[in-house]
Amino acid sequence: MTIIEEPEPNPTADHILDWLEESVSFLPSFLDDPYNANGIDDYQWWNQGQDMAPEQLIGNTGASSAAAPVNNTEATANVSTISVRPTDSVVPGPPAPADSSKKRRNTDEPPTRSSQSHHQRKNQGRRITETEEGNEEGVIVKRSVGNKKNTNKSTGNNGNNGNSKEGRWAEQLLNPCAAAITAGNLTRVQHLLYVLHELASPTGDANHRLAAHGLRALTHHLSSLSSSSTTTTSTGPLTFSSTEPRFFQKSLLNFYDKSPWFAFPNNIANSSILQILAQDRHNQVQNLHILDIGVSHGVQWPTLLEALTRRSGGPPPLVRLTIIAPTAENDQNAETPFSVGPPGDNYSLQLLGFAKSMNINLQINRLESHPLQDLSAQMVSTSPEETLIVCTQFRLHHLNHSTPDERTEFLRVLRSLEPKGVILSENNMDCSCGNCGDFATGFARRVEYLWRFLDSTSAAFKGRESEERRVMEGEAAKALTNRAEINEGKDKWCDRMRGVGFVREVFGEDAIDGGRALLRKYDNSWETRVEERDGCIELWWKGQPVSFCSLWKLDVKVEDS
Repeated sequence: MTIIEEPEPNPTADHILDWLEESVSFLPSFLDDPYNANGIDDYQWWNQGQDMAPEQLIGNTGASSAAAPVNNTEATANVSTISVRPTDSVVPGPPAPADSSKKRRNTDEPPTRSSQSHHQRKNQGRRITETEEGNEEGVIVKRSVGNKKNTNKSTGNNGNNGNSKEGRWAEQLLNPCAAAITAGNLTRVQHLLYVLHELASPTGDANHRLAAHGLRALTHHLSSLSSSSTTTTSTGPLTFSSTEPRFFQKSLLNFYDKSPWFAFPNNIANSSILQILAQDRHNQVQNLHILDIGVSHGVQWPTLLEALTRRSGGPPPLVRLTIIAPTAENDQNAETPFSVGPPGDNYSLQLLGFAKSMNINLQINRLESHPLQDLSAQMVSTSPEETLIVCTQFRLHHLNHSTPDERTEFLRVLRSLEPKGVILSENNMDCSCGNCGDFATGFARRVEYLWRFLDSTSAAFKGRESEERRVMEGEAAKALTNRAEINEGKDKWCDRMRGVGFVREVFGEDAIDGGRALLRKYDNSWETRVEERDGCIELWWKGQPVSFCSLWKLDVKVEDS
């Protein structure tokens, strides 16, 4: 699929703002359906008794009230095959959005949807065009009626042509629209928004879903530019913070069972913790202290606790878990994907119950009163009688809008704690642009990230709709509106770790083999690669990197600066 890019005019951003103030009703409202999905079986540890001693749960300030699930409605377009190409035939102006029996009408939509457009949509080939001064272009949208759901198991070459740009039509509409916004090309922005509105659907394949989430992000960005603060009346997709705790927990467990997106890094991290303990000659008498700066919401730790019981000599006398738990109130960037759970969620009680059933002395301390970037060494109580291990996963690049200096300073704080090991897992989207401050460039990279998530999740759920799938995708879509998302890759993180006084540690065979064994239960388009140069373990989807795991220890030759 190809969209011809004409030379962009250079009007000021005021043209966009004027249009927003006069025609904001054109921006569509994208509302999701109510969810009707079957639950999943609960994990044993999730239902353990909650009769815990108060001294085991320290500093737990979780909220007690749960938010009600969002009750949304949606507009769907039954589209399974799309091709977009230039044409010489021009119909003036962006046409009014079409009315269709296959798309439920939203009461907020403007009454400009005509029966003539309805007849046009019955045609298998439909031409949507625009006219600008000195610029004529159009796109042909081919529609085929049928079920958009993909019920086949994904392979390395299927699922919207794998990672072929030609098959990923949503990106070829979203990215030019972002570029037109940056250039101030009002007519092109309006036209592409309309085309996206026609094709977007939160219940289709990965392309349709990406178009829906991307369209919402673009309209959100345009609304934020308006000097009159005009916004669309739209409720967003279901996310962690808008669910009730029980459903949130079940969604996580279901996703971990179907996709290795987080399960794989967690598995590597747990194996690394065991590896560090085995290397510490005092580990049999030392307590274990884990500083959890991650997004697992407790799901990672039952597997580790069970593994500790199988160690020679049994588990440590005391296992301390200090959780840096973000909340919507203390997180300066509430759009951080996967980090903020719903009000009232408290997995600490379930973890303590599970540990008690396995005769493990577990103590949990939650730090919720400060943003992540304000963490200091004084806030994390340590003891010379314990082995401190830091586990940070998919959180550090969100530090206060992710400025490099603040990230480096945070790593210096971690080093000042003198941990026995640091496990760092992050998104692996290498940046070649040098500066992603430009909206269009940064948006394109975030779209690329979300595509991999949606495509792999579609394969994980075998194309079937479910409530759990929708909440995970809605949470991932926060990346499109989070300007701090996906702006560094593995190499920059490794350089930063070395710069503050850490040295790379090689993963043991148990960690590597365990990760590969885990990956075999998932779709065969997933693969793991061990980077010989830096020792990182990488997770790939359809030949494209998704995330990396790295293991670090203190460099005794480097003094703290």
